[in-house]
Parts: sequence; structure tokens; C-alpha cells
Amino acid sequence: MSDIVQEFNDYRSKMNEKLLADNNKIVKRIFNLDTNAYAEGALDVKTKELLGLVASTVLRCDDCVKYHLETSYKEGVSKEEMMEAMGIATLVGGTIVIPHLRRAYEFWEALEEAGK
Repeated sequence: MSDIVQEFNDYRSKMNEKLLADNNKIVKRIFNLDTNAYAEGALDVKTKELLGLVASTVLRCDDCVKYHLETSYKEGVSKEEMMEAMGIATLVGGTIVIPHLRRAYEFWEALEEAGK
């Protein structure tokens, strides 16, 4: 797996374990809500992940963008679908999201490389 993908996943896992081990009821409920929000429902998981990707880009959360990129990739989102979603994010978010678009593209390439 690409270094940037592995580093992101290792750090995220380590810190999530620490946060959840702290046993804060509010944090645990937010994590649970997040998990349930992206589950299959009236919208399929792929669509929900693309929505999360767009929202995360507009909100300029690089960690969130990486998470939704990886999950979208695993759900079978094509590079073309990802770029179309990121185009919407850039349109809605404005030019300030272009640095996030660059990092997202780099992370997607790392996901593709890792998937080979």
C-alpha cells in the first residue's frame, strides 16, 4: 500500500482507538451516528460516500476527504465519477478548495497504485 495511504490509515486507527477508549459518551455516539449515516438505505453506500466526499471538500477537511476517497474507491467509484464529484465540490466551494482537490487527486492515485 502506498505510504500516504498506509500512514493515514495507521494514524486514524491509532487515534480512533484512543478516542473511543476514553469512553466519552458523546464522542462514541457521534462515531456511531457517522457509521449509521453512511450505511445502505434509500441511497446506496457509493452515493453517500460521494456526497460525503463533496461535503468534506467544501468544508476543507483533508482527513475527511481521504477517508471518503478510500471508501469510495472500495465501493467501486471510478476515477471519472470521483473527478465529477470533485468538480461539483470545487464549483460549490470555490477556488479555495483547489489545494484540497490536488491532495485528493494525489491520494486517489495512491489508492489506485495500492490496488494494483
